[in-house]
Amino acid sequence: MQSHWLIFLTSFTIAFSGAMMPGPLLSATISESIRRGASAGPLFMLGHAVLEIALIAALFLGLAPLLTQPLVFKIIALAGGGFMIFMALGMFRGLRQLSLATAGETPVNGNIVLLGAGMSLANPYWIIWWATIGLGYILSAGRLGLSGIATFFIGHILADTLWYTFVSFGVAKSRKIMSDRIYRILIAVCAGFLISYALYLIISSFI
Repeated sequence: MQSHWLIFLTSFTIAFSGAMMPGPLLSATISESIRRGASAGPLFMLGHAVLEIALIAALFLGLAPLLTQPLVFKIIALAGGGFMIFMALGMFRGLRQLSLATAGETPVNGNIVLLGAGMSLANPYWIIWWATIGLGYILSAGRLGLSGIATFFIGHILADTLWYTFVSFGVAKSRKIMSDRIYRILIAVCAGFLISYALYLIISSFI
């Protein structure tokens, strides 16, 4: 028999497993955590959570069939891929000026919250997951009413937040033992991953 605890545990476990997988949001979190500190991860997740709430509302309005259409995937893949490439090129352009002496001086503001939402929205696979697997979990949790859906979402976003906070905190603390050279290499690797993933999305949209 389904219970709130069961919903919470399964939602948390599945979300935590997914959060640990490498992706564009993780790369952006690592990059911003070096620049802005340990608060980057939670702020990324705030933007991510707001977007997920909006998407869940859209699914309840019956948009799931539309979101799984090949044309929608292509549009999001092309736009999202372009956004990731633009961000990555900016990271590459700033490599020579990067220094741990100034890292963390960038003020933390609402822009990083929007970036968290933008990086999520730029990934069509995130949208497809919610329109298929996520919707199934929502409907199942919905048998217990609104409290069941809320329990599912709390478990899901808590797993994401815990992992990305852990990553952000670890990266921010590592600045004390990191050289400028390693710092630049790490940012370059993150930027390279973003471009690789963006090209994968763009190519996938034409297959």
